[in-house]
Amino acid sequence: MTEASDHTDMINETRGGFNEALGLRFTRVTSDEVVAEVPVGPHLLQPYGLVHGGVLASMVETLCSVGAAIDAMARGKTTVGLENSTSFLRATRSGRLLGRATPVHRGRRTQVWGVEIRDDAGELVATGRVRMMVLDEGAALAGKTVGMQTG
Repeated sequence: MTEASDHTDMINETRGGFNEALGLRFTRVTSDEVVAEVPVGPHLLQPYGLVHGGVLASMVETLCSVGAAIDAMARGKTTVGLENSTSFLRATRSGRLLGRATPVHRGRRTQVWGVEIRDDAGELVATGRVRMMVLDEGAALAGKTVGMQTG
């Protein structure tokens, strides 16, 4: 696997559960960049009619996690999140959200990825960072080996 390898189709095929509920679809997935979009619908709004902050934090978590996992996978490792920091900058009510994650730091035991989320007009809606722990292959958390769960 080269750094320029595009994993978009594979990631979309296995996205399942929560990402499907959000309507999140990946448009580019490499070890250097993860891009995804979420169409805003009524199910993603809070009582004031604005996109719920949890949607934005979830996008940050998802994009960073996928980027770190793709990078680690090339070395026979896996990753799990340690910390998510999301800042809400601009309210939005409709359209779509476009998130782009890139690596900030890729170390032997941790990675940090950053995200910008923009609206249809290109306005910055939120930013975030996730710190990930890099695990050796076969590592277990909560009684099970860490790995892709499908179905």
